[in-house]
Amino acid sequence: MKVSEMPYERVTVEAAKADIEKIIEKIKNAGSANDLKEARDEYNKISEEVETACSLANCRFTLNTRDEFYNAEMDYYDNAMPLFSEIENEYKKAMLVSPFKAEAEKLINPRVFKEFEMSLKTFSPEVIEDLQQENALVTRYSKFMGELAFEFEGEKMPLSVLRGKLEADDRETRRKAAFAIGKTMEENAATFDEIFDGLVKIRTKIARKLGFENFVELGYYRMGRVDYDKEMVAAFRKSVETDVVPAVYELKQSIKNRLGIDKIMYYDDAVSVTGEMPRPVIDSDEIFRRALNMYKDMKPEIGEFMQKMLDAEAFDVEARDGKWGGGYCTTFPKYKQPFILANFNGTSGDIDVITHEFGHALAADYMFRFSEPDFPVGMETHECHSMSMEFLCHKYMDEFFGKNADKYRYKHIVDALSFIPYGVIVDEFQHIVYENPDLTPAERKTEYLKLEKKYRPYLSFEGIPYLEQGTRWQYQMHIFESPFYYIDYCIAQCVAFGFLKLSYNDFESALDKYIGFLKKTGSVSLGELVNGAGLESPFGENALSKTVESTVKVIKDIEAKLF
Repeated sequence: MKVSEMPYERVTVEAAKADIEKIIEKIKNAGSANDLKEARDEYNKISEEVETACSLANCRFTLNTRDEFYNAEMDYYDNAMPLFSEIENEYKKAMLVSPFKAEAEKLINPRVFKEFEMSLKTFSPEVIEDLQQENALVTRYSKFMGELAFEFEGEKMPLSVLRGKLEADDRETRRKAAFAIGKTMEENAATFDEIFDGLVKIRTKIARKLGFENFVELGYYRMGRVDYDKEMVAAFRKSVETDVVPAVYELKQSIKNRLGIDKIMYYDDAVSVTGEMPRPVIDSDEIFRRALNMYKDMKPEIGEFMQKMLDAEAFDVEARDGKWGGGYCTTFPKYKQPFILANFNGTSGDIDVITHEFGHALAADYMFRFSEPDFPVGMETHECHSMSMEFLCHKYMDEFFGKNADKYRYKHIVDALSFIPYGVIVDEFQHIVYENPDLTPAERKTEYLKLEKKYRPYLSFEGIPYLEQGTRWQYQMHIFESPFYYIDYCIAQCVAFGFLKLSYNDFESALDKYIGFLKKTGSVSLGELVNGAGLESPFGENALSKTVESTVKVIKDIEAKLF
């Protein structure tokens, strides 16, 4: 079935509640662990219906944020999801207090029950109205960014297209693009500040009502983090500061010298090679044709899945007015179908889409077949799937970039290593903001600039309208929409660098270990997945130092061929 043909019907709170209440009664009257497992299976079927309906509504909203019907559906779910959470928590409570819980843990992975315990900490009926308010603000931001038009050289365009100009060969074009971003953001500064200030206040209010000092701990519980906590993340950030930042600084100094510029401005940061930037040498249709051939060659089963995605028209990659400006892979569990949204802009990022997001989709397909539907899989694990696939595709980049394939490989790895300090900025910024919720908008911007200087000392925003005030974070959608998600990218990037090293040494072995990683996702912890693939844990002693060393070696090997 094509994604566009999937029938949508709103799942109401009333209908779901009635069905789940019957399941709760079965749990309370259970006579064995098997009864609990049967009740859990029934619940997961209902959950699948709810998740599919919400995912379809959100997908169609992001495809056209002006669609009145799906705007209304998003409004419904913004209000309904806290009510779904209320009955969901009653189900989880019943499972946790059952006298057959210990026996049931032999039939159901114990980590499922651990996730139930965490989930209960994130909700109480007292915060329903607050959660509805939070959801409405998030949807408002998504809609605002989807419809915001930026003017560049007399043409109106979405941010996703304009950001592509930041990779122009001509520095003046890049500078003008950065100025255009800053100008339009400054014109809408009051809206950015109002929405984010509202989110900080309401999230803090929710956290305090639930008994937390601030939103940070609640944010971690919301992310379902079973394998690591904020102390481990703080240690990870410190390792980034001591091991990654100096390496990136040295690389950027070399790049600056090759480019012949005095300092790296914000609009130079995406440029790491001299001359022509690596861009796809083919149009979007040909990108997909060659991607299909790539995945067929990689492994027949991967090629078959790519063909299924194409047959289902499960990609929407053309940028257009009113379309949500980011990129994602979502799933429709009822139909066992992933879907990818992106915004092609003619840069190398277009190829990242059909590698990164496809990695998510492929993992989802394996999880539909091999994992437990309610097993807690952290977002860092999901990002390992996608970021690692990006590197496994390096072997095939000549098909997309022609003579500039090595330029792409070089740029891609440099960008990936350089990303980690930025990702840590986003994470630490959120810790500061939510630990100090009374900061003014101006004070938040000052804190952001301090972090830029700490983690990206090579980069300057000087003279760029609005952005020089410390506002780059305002178009980082995760900060508004998914607080504390961003560090998962950094953790996953370190795991992916392990697959990069493996693939450059023995591609077939790396691919086999990657497939094993995917197949075990949804049944074991992140640590077990990493160990099973023979990789360094991002939280291990000296792990980042070793990762940086092996990654810089690959960079230098490619650099020697290019320059």
